[in-house]
Amino acid sequence: MPPTLASLVHHTALKLVVRAGEDRLETPVRWAHVSELADPVPYMEGGELLLITAMKLDAEDPEAMRRYVRRLAGAGVVGLGFAVGVSYDEIPQALLAAAEAEDFPLLEVPRRTPFLAISKAVSAAIAADQYRAVTAGFEAQRELTRAALAGPADLVARLAAHVDGWAAVYDASGAVVAAAPDWAGRRAARLTADVERLRERPAPASAVVGGASGDDDGADDRVELQSLGAGRRARGALAVGTAAPLGTAERYAVHSAIALLTLTTERTRALQAAEARLGAAVLRMLLAGEPDHARAVAGDLYGSLLDAPFRILIAEAAGEGTDGAEPLQALVDALESAAARAGEAVLVVPDGTRVVILAADGGEAVAACTLHTAVRRGDAARPLEPAEADDLVVGLSAPAGPIAAATAFKQAEQALSVARRRGRALVEHEELATGSVLPLLADDAVRAFADGMLRALHEHDATGRGDLVASLRAWLSRHGQWDAAAAQLGVHRHTLRYRMRRVEEILGRSLDDPDVRMELWLALKATGGQ
Repeated sequence: MPPTLASLVHHTALKLVVRAGEDRLETPVRWAHVSELADPVPYMEGGELLLITAMKLDAEDPEAMRRYVRRLAGAGVVGLGFAVGVSYDEIPQALLAAAEAEDFPLLEVPRRTPFLAISKAVSAAIAADQYRAVTAGFEAQRELTRAALAGPADLVARLAAHVDGWAAVYDASGAVVAAAPDWAGRRAARLTADVERLRERPAPASAVVGGASGDDDGADDRVELQSLGAGRRARGALAVGTAAPLGTAERYAVHSAIALLTLTTERTRALQAAEARLGAAVLRMLLAGEPDHARAVAGDLYGSLLDAPFRILIAEAAGEGTDGAEPLQALVDALESAAARAGEAVLVVPDGTRVVILAADGGEAVAACTLHTAVRRGDAARPLEPAEADDLVVGLSAPAGPIAAATAFKQAEQALSVARRRGRALVEHEELATGSVLPLLADDAVRAFADGMLRALHEHDATGRGDLVASLRAWLSRHGQWDAAAAQLGVHRHTLRYRMRRVEEILGRSLDDPDVRMELWLALKATGGQ
């Protein structure tokens, strides 16, 4: 603890006597300063014990002393030491009354106690306190280092004990990874919005959050948030809650914890690059139909992920002219965090301006992908707004095993293509398999093909020489049944046969060919049959 007025009064060599402000002696003393100025306030920083002999003060003027004491109290001076036996044999009554009125600590300094002795005592106490803080900080650093070897949970528990409060660690997605004591998890979870704001700022970043009083789990505390990570993008956050501002020793402990947590959460660039190359090689082997080689290369790195079943996810930025690095990294962080909490493995492979992810089917990573895209857009099925042009589109394959990895990759690419065309945040390949093919025709290229295929028929009809497009549509919808189609059109079946021959002549294609009939039907659907 730093020196206080009480510790100076109890210092046996100083012989100080309290004359006023007895109930404010626990105030810390930052320094002892001598000044005989009538107004020393411009030269004060706050926290000083001011020592005077009243050589230039009218210490017997009550009004002057009231103004003097009030100025000192307003400037943050913690007490006044008055030397008797120099200018005055005893403390003047006007000064004593002013100090009592303001409840301002007033200490009587005996003639045999030099001001230098008081300054030395304060300086020695401050130095001793700093030495204790540094020593305690080094001891905390050793304990925290040992705890870090066991994981974030043990480190957070030791840190909470050192600061006499609580502590929590958040991962890159803002989720609570570890908290101590046990009740601190609830408190930490209520700070996720503050953590998110901290993560949006360039690292290193910090913030102080005041709790809302009235809760039963320390919500009236003072919380310091610190970003974790060596780069400009935070890889996590540390929250430390205490009843009062951190002291020097506690600050040392927090800084040590930040350094240790950064080391455990921030992998080196070389290791990240090596893991990325390994993951890319494993994925290439799977896509090449070599699952055994992929397992041999991966070893235990991905656990049982390379067995079955898994899904392949491909994500890219929705807007043009952007690499989408930020939203892609946010998605990867969310999936990796969810997988880590569930004890799952994921394989992440950057692929130019997009990312390929292999994750366990039915696992937390796949669920986190669905949730992440829905949260970022508000509704995964909602069309993109212009302001969201730099967000994500994601394609997700059906469940597959190692042998079918190449098929799953194609499914993810197909789903991604559909998501891009429809303005969807996420499309699963299973939606395409169970839905209708007709929505897929809502594409400019398909419409252009359909317009070109039917243009000659529309031009014929525009001359008023027949109604070939409507006749073709009716005939195809009735599966080539002449009587049913003719009845639908209200014409004789021979008339319909003539029109279909004209269609064949104009298009130069036979309606007996099922591929031709299919293409014409899809062209009619793509253009609305108009």
